Amino acid sequence: MLHFLVFASLVLYGHSTQDFPETNARVVGGTEVQRNSWPSQISLQYRSGGLWYHTCGGTLIRRNWVMTAAHCVDSQMTFRVVVGDHNLSQNDGTEQYVSVQKIVVHPSWNKDNVAAGYDIALLRLAQSVTLNNYIQLGVLPQEGTTLANNTPCYITGWGRTKTNGQLSQTLQQAYLPSVDYAICSSSSYWGSTVKRTMVCAGGDGVRSGCQGDSGGPLHCLVNGQYSVHGVTSFVSKLGCNVSRKPTVFTRVSAYISWMNNVIASN
Repeated sequence: MLHFLVFASLVLYGHSTQDFPETNARVVGGTEVQRNSWPSQISLQYRSGGLWYHTCGGTLIRRNWVMTAAHCVDSQMTFRVVVGDHNLSQNDGTEQYVSVQKIVVHPSWNKDNVAAGYDIALLRLAQSVTLNNYIQLGVLPQEGTTLANNTPCYITGWGRTKTNGQLSQTLQQAYLPSVDYAICSSSSYWGSTVKRTMVCAGGDGVRSGCQGDSGGPLHCLVNGQYSVHGVTSFVSKLGCNVSRKPTVFTRVSAYISWMNNVIASN
């Protein structure tokens, strides 16, 4: 289904095994969330043959703007956003369906080199959604914020529940504590593939993101509040839940000014 999976042909020099980032990460080792417990989570869907299919996650950051990954929207497709959803295969009665009016991909994004970073995009919706108990704006971190090692975080999404498995019909979450840059960029982890504009989380070999989770949020508990610190970007091509290969996210706090400028000028 995800026929536009992006593969970056990267060799990790100085690493004991050749590894490749694979985008479109999803939740492995997770559990079904309590209905609408993450009300800023959206499902990004594309149209094919008259039907709509889930491809990525995202975060509602304004009533008419969604934050997602660049690699989710760098193909020529018709997209829509579903807010307030829980079970993709049935009508929960809380959904709102909105077409995507404009896609703004970060200008430095290079689909042939996901490890360069900049895997972030904003979607302007055709109309503003109505906020309620099931649909809320995501809380974003202050610009420049970096997470302390082992900060409590959760990834959420409808992605595959195991490597090469099926997409989940219900929204899943998995506990992925953050891994700081010093550890994640070490040779036994991701090495130079990981940049300071990224966030690593997990890596225990059990829980991870996987295909279908891409673009979705990493919610981290900082100062008593969950805020969206990451946009799901890539996992190891060796598999989703590979030990010492944490799920890698675009670090939201590195792009606050860019997002504010895009929103203000559109």
